[in-house]
Amino acid sequence: MFFGNSVQDTRQMFYSSWHKHQQNQPLLPLEAQLVAAILDHPEYHSLLEQQEAYRDQAWFPELGQTNPFLHMGLHLAVREQIGTNRPEGIAAAFQTLLGKYPNQHAAEHAVMDCLAECLWVAQRNNSQPDERAYLAALAGL
Repeated sequence: MFFGNSVQDTRQMFYSSWHKHQQNQPLLPLEAQLVAAILDHPEYHSLLEQQEAYRDQAWFPELGQTNPFLHMGLHLAVREQIGTNRPEGIAAAFQTLLGKYPNQHAAEHAVMDCLAECLWVAQRNNSQPDERAYLAALAGL
């Protein structure tokens, strides 16, 4: 899911959507989706209120750091996949996961782990994501 031509453009969408929400301004549909993901992550609220400090911040997974923009973006990607049932079968797989996890947020995190792995493998192999492997990983949860 892309909101512009650069990492900064994408981050700006999070910042501006959060700002509009805090000012009780009307939100476009995409902004409302971003705000929903932000509201699910109160640990990122202060970061989104300090745009200058974090706009160009790098996060390094090998150091145990989580990129909050990537994390929330993966939530949005998973929600879109489930809503459109693309890849076919993910909506049913997610319904099954809802019975295995304490809440929707936790189930989304499980799906996000599989999605991130699928995307990483595709990038490493310079190939398209393997939807079958992705769905198989979800079935194995």
